[in-house]
Amino acid sequence: MTPPILCWLRRDLRLSDHAALARAQQAGPVLALFIFDPALLDTLPPDDKRIAFICAALAEIRQQLRQLGSELVLCHGDPLAVIPSLAAQTGARQLFFARDYEPMARQRDAAITAQLEAQGIHVEAVKDQVIFEQDEVLSAAGKPYTVFTPYARAWRARLAPQDHAPWQVVLDSRHFVARASLPPALQGSDAPITVTGFEAVDLAAQNIRTGMHGAQALLDDFAGRIADYAALRDFPARKGVSYLSAHLRFGTVSIRALVQLALNEASAGAQVWLNELVWREFYQQLLWHYPEVEQASFKPAYRELAWPGEDAHFTAWCEGRTGYPLIDAAMLQLNSSGYMHNRLRMVAASFLVKDLLIDWRRGEHYFAAKLLDYDLAANNGGWQWAASTGCDAQPWFRIFNPVTQSQKFDPDGRFIRRYLPALAALDNKAIHAPWLAKTLPDGFSLGHDYPAPIVDHAAQRGKALALFGR
Repeated sequence: MTPPILCWLRRDLRLSDHAALARAQQAGPVLALFIFDPALLDTLPPDDKRIAFICAALAEIRQQLRQLGSELVLCHGDPLAVIPSLAAQTGARQLFFARDYEPMARQRDAAITAQLEAQGIHVEAVKDQVIFEQDEVLSAAGKPYTVFTPYARAWRARLAPQDHAPWQVVLDSRHFVARASLPPALQGSDAPITVTGFEAVDLAAQNIRTGMHGAQALLDDFAGRIADYAALRDFPARKGVSYLSAHLRFGTVSIRALVQLALNEASAGAQVWLNELVWREFYQQLLWHYPEVEQASFKPAYRELAWPGEDAHFTAWCEGRTGYPLIDAAMLQLNSSGYMHNRLRMVAASFLVKDLLIDWRRGEHYFAAKLLDYDLAANNGGWQWAASTGCDAQPWFRIFNPVTQSQKFDPDGRFIRRYLPALAALDNKAIHAPWLAKTLPDGFSLGHDYPAPIVDHAAQRGKALALFGR
């Protein structure tokens, strides 16, 4: 048979507007593969929702490929061993995949490319998960941007229709390797896609939509609400955001489709949402140019800060027991759903660093373990922004007040009551700061039914200013 063209799916779990797949199809019949890498799996807990999300996306891809008479090859192991073995079994002489910008992924991909090319196998990496990558948006001096506003201005000035045009994938059996032509071991089974050691998580029961169809449903829904995005996006009890972050992270929808949606709308909401997509790319290019930010503060002055925070306070923050209702509700949302509203991510991060005086990296790692939409660049960038250690034009003395943030963005306490039913009977004033209430409902005891604040915000603010101002 004609040697297949291997297409390695990674952060692009879809069959439309797919850069690597479209390029592979130009070279010959495609055999799609996905690799469960123990180096990544071994870092995750057994109930990790991301594994269930990935498996659901792969199941949808496999079903569509089988309808075309082809197959999605699922492998478990080190890609440096799996891909050469698969090439040997199938006679493949070409591999296509989409570039990844995280430090570990860059090292892995460089090693695979060198190994395969030494064996005479052509490797081509393509741009897919961003509109602009690497050195495509630089300052007039040829330097990477380290402040968002000028980066965003340059990003928008460079944007042209071809940058967000979809990649055309032909869903025709002639463009894919026939399943029947594969060795029996590669033809797969009809069993549900699972990963040994991980629990079966019912995402549908948690109202989490998966796969390409789930992404499209969310996209269609948001298209009808995008005009209100600017007005509603900061209110966690309102349906104001797109809820597409996990789909963008795993590529069940393309970044080009999201940019196109924003450009098709003339509303202020659409422009603000487009700005959020540009923020994502700002953090991606930052990680590319400064991979050291994965482990250290971007600003050298803050790399040796002696964080005086207490372990007990970190545990209380993780478990939603700080005594600050908005913070606790946000953490309980994260712990139960794998999602946290973006405004709350900023407020919760600021509280950990500026109120509890705990190293931002501990919070970043906790979010990394819990978020369904976890993305290294965005998570790291967001945490460093909140901690004032990263790329931000604002000075270090920006500190969110958890009470005023609660009053402003959850004024009637709807979000708080959803995750803290013990506070349901408090009025709309007391619910933001129960310890300040003149009267509390009968039967409610602060310190028993809900904890008293573990720190005083005003006092901790002063300590944070002293710590950063040294």
